[in-house]
Amino acid sequence: MSAQTTSMRDALYEAPGPKTRRRILIGTVIAGILVCLLVFLVVRQFYVTGQLSPKYWSFFTRPTTWRFLWDGFLGTLKVAAVAGAISLVLGLVLMLCRTSHLKALNVPARIVIEFFRGVPSLLLVYFFFLVVPQYGIKMSSFWMITLPVGLAASGVLAEVFRAGVNAVPKGQVEAAMSLGMRPSKITFKIVLPQAIRFVIPSLISQFVVVVKDTTVAYVVSYPDLLQNARVLISNYDALVSTYFVIAVIYIIVNYLINRAAVTVSRRTGVKIIK
Repeated sequence: MSAQTTSMRDALYEAPGPKTRRRILIGTVIAGILVCLLVFLVVRQFYVTGQLSPKYWSFFTRPTTWRFLWDGFLGTLKVAAVAGAISLVLGLVLMLCRTSHLKALNVPARIVIEFFRGVPSLLLVYFFFLVVPQYGIKMSSFWMITLPVGLAASGVLAEVFRAGVNAVPKGQVEAAMSLGMRPSKITFKIVLPQAIRFVIPSLISQFVVVVKDTTVAYVVSYPDLLQNARVLISNYDALVSTYFVIAVIYIIVNYLINRAAVTVSRRTGVKIIK
């Protein structure tokens, strides 16, 4: 096995022997049986309580239902796209300040990054929804959900960018300094282009977090996918079936985003930073 294809797991652990593989197989079979049993019990409980009745599912055969969900899905994508763009730009700025040798930039950036990483996005949503209007600042529901989600993600992306900067070989920076290049030129001409290339797969995978954070849009009554699902629940009294369909949609979307990250990672030869 070449050094390029050796994973961290291969480097730290030996390949499992016959007994270990047999135990893994037995454990997998037992876990599979337990999962199937759990699914059977859940479905049976739904059947006993009448949640599988056609009246709770028939409205999904109507085009108007899917058109309504599609409108909510577009709202979710709009918030996620704008919040993702905000987090990318702000995360890059915070990373540059965080890696600066000036304490006037380094210390505040570190505080801001840790704040956004530590504070739940829902708490930021409530801040923009309840506190900001008290100072005479009027915002639409779109920005009340987009800005908090973008700010919360920026702290994580700042650290992702910093990991990419640290992955750039130090020898390149030292060689550039020996040629008399200014630190700012080294950053933007040598370090940053390579760092961004290293973290592109991780940036894509972080978009999953942004998409999931948009589900708190109900707080500001923004018509996203989950908010529109709540309207369907109130109209048809179909909580289980509606949430089941919405969960499947979110799983498919997040799976496609993760697959895109893996595809980009394979094509660029860069491992996703966890």
